Amino acid sequence: MPIPQETLSAFEDTINRLAAESVLAQAGSDEGLIPTYSLIGELAEQASLEPVVLKPVKELHAKLEQRLDSALPFDEPTLTAVRDLVRWLPSTLAALKAGQPVPALGGGTVSAPAPSSQAVEAKPAPAPSASAPAGLDPSVDTLLDLHMEENQELLGEFHAEALDHLSQIEAALLTLDTTPDDRDALNSIFRSFHTIKGVSGFLQLKPMHILTHEVESLLDKARNNELRLNPTIITAVLQSRDAVQAMVQQITRALETGQQPDEIIPVSHLIRTVKLLAANPVAVPAPQPVAPPPVVAVQVPAPVAAQTPPPAPAVAAATPASPVVAAEEPVAAAKTASAPKAGGAVTPPGVASTVRVNTEKLDSLMDVVGELVIVQSQLVESARAVTEDGSPLQRNVAQLGRITKDLQHTSMSLRMVPVKPTFQKMERLARDLARDFGKKVTFVTSGDETEVDRTVVEEIADPLVHMVRNSLDHGLETPAERLAAGKSENGTLQLKAYHQGSNIIIELTDDGHGIDPAKVLAKARQNKLVPENAQYPKEEILNFIFLPGFSTAEKVTAVSGRGVGMDVVRRNIEKLRGKVEIDSEVGRGTIFRIKLPLTMAIIDGLVVRVGVDRFILPSTSVQMALRPEKGMFSSVHGRGELMDHRGRIIPLHRLHRRFGITGAIEDPWDGIVVIVEANGRVAALLVDEMVSKQEVVIKNLGAFLQGMIGVAGGAILGDGNIALILDPASLFATGSAS
Repeated sequence: MPIPQETLSAFEDTINRLAAESVLAQAGSDEGLIPTYSLIGELAEQASLEPVVLKPVKELHAKLEQRLDSALPFDEPTLTAVRDLVRWLPSTLAALKAGQPVPALGGGTVSAPAPSSQAVEAKPAPAPSASAPAGLDPSVDTLLDLHMEENQELLGEFHAEALDHLSQIEAALLTLDTTPDDRDALNSIFRSFHTIKGVSGFLQLKPMHILTHEVESLLDKARNNELRLNPTIITAVLQSRDAVQAMVQQITRALETGQQPDEIIPVSHLIRTVKLLAANPVAVPAPQPVAPPPVVAVQVPAPVAAQTPPPAPAVAAATPASPVVAAEEPVAAAKTASAPKAGGAVTPPGVASTVRVNTEKLDSLMDVVGELVIVQSQLVESARAVTEDGSPLQRNVAQLGRITKDLQHTSMSLRMVPVKPTFQKMERLARDLARDFGKKVTFVTSGDETEVDRTVVEEIADPLVHMVRNSLDHGLETPAERLAAGKSENGTLQLKAYHQGSNIIIELTDDGHGIDPAKVLAKARQNKLVPENAQYPKEEILNFIFLPGFSTAEKVTAVSGRGVGMDVVRRNIEKLRGKVEIDSEVGRGTIFRIKLPLTMAIIDGLVVRVGVDRFILPSTSVQMALRPEKGMFSSVHGRGELMDHRGRIIPLHRLHRRFGITGAIEDPWDGIVVIVEANGRVAALLVDEMVSKQEVVIKNLGAFLQGMIGVAGGAILGDGNIALILDPASLFATGSAS
């Protein structure tokens, strides 16, 4: 009678898990004895239809039961029996699947199960070339041995999965930091560590496997209400998560470059802490960031050419040549047939999976779609020139335009990723800094599922780090200061994101003491950053904090006070064609508001003509356009041409002089003036004519024109002509446009 496929699948899964446990089992230790006993009990139930398999499994199960009843650890004969069984089981499984006779269990002594797709080989961990420094335990503080030749595909799969689990662990831990009894968050962390433990054991990543096993045991006690999570435990688990991430980064480097791990990531100190916390969660002091022994560099042989890993399949695993993002549209993910089942974790039915795509392919797709948009615009112009409205050609071109628009939006959406991982990092940063400063902070996020171009997400992290540090350092008060001001001792830091038109808005709000404009102005004058007697409106004064060298900190700390940081914030945001605004009220708090384009590949632009040339102004910078009157203009010595716009004096810039264009309009009242804002500065640009408003694909100008002041890029218009995309911020900064 054939064995059902479901039973064989469960049998295979149990073999994988048993193989992982057998790797770490040692004579004289009870480490893994109970899991091994349980797994062999499962095998006995699954193999009940096959007497040849059932007999040795039940005999070993009885031996383990005797040792457990007598409170005895593994001994060498029992351990050898376990490993003999694990070595034999894969061939047994293969025979059962093929309907062939099952081979008898041999009695040879082995040190580990033989390598196969179902079992792992317990090879000795690589020893460092020098003696381990003080503080390291050579039994666990070892190099990762990746076995790239046989495990590359599985490592690619595990690497992508581990990154997701590490992100989930951090998010759930930060939730537990404020709500220790959140069962959903606790179960999420447990499942993630359980999965990483199972797969790392299968892949023989010993330091990672032992550490995650201990953390899993600690979390299991919390799940069973044997201990309650506290900040000390959460800090230890966070540090363990960071150590696992460091090891995953070594796997990333190996997949991308073929370079094997050459540094030991210390884990023994974390294992000791986790074990002590599991035994007595109250008595153990909180682990300090400086406690871990230093990462130890180890000399390893350089890989020869034949050992360089070949590219992994693009769908079965993340292509290691470059970063990957998850495609937004749900598709069937191709899983490696021989991949372990992650410690028995099962994907819930009905959950849409995603495929990981090489970002170079996404960029290439965007380039091709951009070319298609240009050609479609050219076809529209050509159809208008040769046919009448309503002709079959024009109808077909219009249909092509609709399809092209849909394709363009779909391809853009593939580049979009949620800001949640970035927000999560800021939450972790706020937690750590708050403890350093002795402040109590409630960190709140909203809109973290908001999606934005991956390039924007990558570039916005550094500005947010500076902003969060400043808000915590001298935005929020100490608990004593807050109580004295009639506030709760817990400060609130809120980070939120939302869409506004074709832009994303990111706001960082604190309920601290706010920014005092008088203090800012006095500091700016003291540092000779502004003229001594000049007067400014409040909005402009607040923007002084973005000036290089400006700081209102009374003392220099490790975090702020040196006058660097906020100028970096504005510079990085301007690189993304965005802008940052400040709204602050003394005693109430401050809001930093960042406005960014959704995508860096396509922009909404206003096409203007100057002489025979055309330029594109980003729509986000344009306030309005008007045909001015003659009496609105004047010239002031040392300040150039000025325009009186509704009582506000703003400088006038002539694009034809800036770019040496002949045949352009000279008298402003005969042309069009476009009011443009950049970096809080407003200026007027003189152009001959407003042509149109359209979406344009940004093109790199190449090395010859790279870095041209006042120009952000180029675009091909519908008629085939090239137009320069202007960068108002750098254009105004030169002061030579008029």
